Amino acid sequence: MQTAQTYRLHFLILILGLVAAFFINLSIGSVSIPMDEIVSVFIGNGASKETWRYILIDYRLPKAITAMLAGGGLAISGLLMQTLFRNPLAGPFVLGLSSGASLGVAILILGAGAFGGYFGTLLLSQWSLVIAAGIGSFLVLLAVLAVTFKIKDTMAILIIGLMFGSVTTAVVSVLSYFSDAEQLQQYIFWSFGSLGNQSWQGVSILSLCFLTGLLLSLFSSKSLNSLLLGENYAKSMGLHIKRTTFIIILATSILAGGITAFVGPIAFVGLAVPHLVRQFFKTANHLVLLPAVLVCGSLLMLICDTIAQLPFSAFTLPINAITSLVGAPVVIWLLVRKRKLFF
Repeated sequence: MQTAQTYRLHFLILILGLVAAFFINLSIGSVSIPMDEIVSVFIGNGASKETWRYILIDYRLPKAITAMLAGGGLAISGLLMQTLFRNPLAGPFVLGLSSGASLGVAILILGAGAFGGYFGTLLLSQWSLVIAAGIGSFLVLLAVLAVTFKIKDTMAILIIGLMFGSVTTAVVSVLSYFSDAEQLQQYIFWSFGSLGNQSWQGVSILSLCFLTGLLLSLFSSKSLNSLLLGENYAKSMGLHIKRTTFIIILATSILAGGITAFVGPIAFVGLAVPHLVRQFFKTANHLVLLPAVLVCGSLLMLICDTIAQLPFSAFTLPINAITSLVGAPVVIWLLVRKRKLFF
């Protein structure tokens, strides 16, 4: 068991790493921006080149903030699911939210192809994709929440969530089979995930979803600690299992659903980060784990986005591919090293 002083040291290291990764992410790209110019813009003195200021304020800063919100939100939702279901392989999309978002986008893209012209172009705007993904996730959320009122067994809820995901994935496969090459390509590009092209309005809405999910998660921190010792113990402590399950699923859905709607499905961050944090912090206390996975998830996503930029190159790799390449080896390494991923 580590002391509070050790926790503070770990948090200090994570926060310093997050700040460093944030500025490196802003600096690196197809156009390199010096660090002193970034600091100058932040303190209100502007940049020596107007192009640098435009790139920084209108493109890279929203992207970096989106990366931190997405990484932190997915990490928190992954921790919530792993604790609720007592399953080290549970992640933020275990309830089928990502599949629901994919179904919404697939229906929109296929439908837009039928209309064509100006209306089809309007349907395939950035906001229409966000709304379609959000509606798809929300409908799956309603179905899962309806199940929580009927079923008390959390493992049954997990299995039903996986079945919802399987059904929506099957429908997406059928739609993809009947779509033409251009529509299929556009859907595949969305499934790669993207942190760029985010407006400040979009960042504001995503921040609202993030804060709502974060507050619900913090509110449930003591309940999560009780669930670690089993449902029977939690009940003996006076915990209302059904209400707690409802709040945890709602928090996860707001976080994972909102993030997927804006940046697409991003794999492995929500699965890998909670395990990584548990190994270094050596605790099962969610009052420590929640802020730790928040910072660590944001840091990991910034690093992955920086790698995806192919520094000093005009090309950008799919963020989903980078997170999978980073996340999968982390889980394998932890499993081989510790042979136990869950407390």
